[in-house]
Amino acid sequence: MKIDKYISVFNIGLQNTFVYRWNYFLRALFGLIPLAGHAFSLARHFQKNAGGGLHGYDYGSMIYYYLLTLLVSNLVTPTEDEWQIAADIREGQINSLLTKPMSYLAYRFSIFMSGRLVYTFVTLPPIALIFIYFRHYIALPDQAMTYVLASISMVMAALMQFFITYSLAMMAFWILEISTIVFIVYSFEYFLGGQMFPIDIMPDPVQAVMKWLPFYYELFCPVAIFLGRLQGAALAEALQFKSGWLLLTWAAARAMWKRGLGHYQAVGG
Repeated sequence: MKIDKYISVFNIGLQNTFVYRWNYFLRALFGLIPLAGHAFSLARHFQKNAGGGLHGYDYGSMIYYYLLTLLVSNLVTPTEDEWQIAADIREGQINSLLTKPMSYLAYRFSIFMSGRLVYTFVTLPPIALIFIYFRHYIALPDQAMTYVLASISMVMAALMQFFITYSLAMMAFWILEISTIVFIVYSFEYFLGGQMFPIDIMPDPVQAVMKWLPFYYELFCPVAIFLGRLQGAALAEALQFKSGWLLLTWAAARAMWKRGLGHYQAVGG
């Protein structure tokens, strides 16, 4: 069957990724540093303001928000996929794949999935310890549908991030070093995606603009759904926009591959 070859790629990716399990563990461990920094800053803010809230967040709910962003980012964010894809292109390793009846996008997605599985397996224990330490601030949703919608949103976020990463890596067809472009895009993701601060503490006009950008749906959206801060019409609108961005990033990934491959073959790759 056609899917068998991608299962084989997934298994190979799984084995290769396990070689770097300590790298993943240390990355998760050092993920504590920004969380600790946020916690310290928040403590200072709420002490200074006599425990007053910040746009519906108190100290406990803000800590909970950052715990969830840590968890979701570890579950959905690609790990070095763009560098691996760029290396395949730059070093000509895609030549061997072009002669096979295999989609490179599906091939890389299989590797991405195996990487996510290992990364999740390795990083969940230290993240679980962090959650246990801050357990007094955790309040799980009462509605089962919240878990379902947040999970769907998280899967869509993972797909979006993969397609964006894939599209960025395709720039290697035209330029030798993609690190500057990747750094710029990831800086926007960090600032506009909710890792630095919750998007809904911003003024309404700013939020309205940010909702038109893909970064809003990569991290903040699933976290906000789980926290119950996106409900009703706002939730339906967010999922509609997210579906649109998912289709757009998928189309962009396919288009970048097609154009890049044409350029690659034209210059004798």
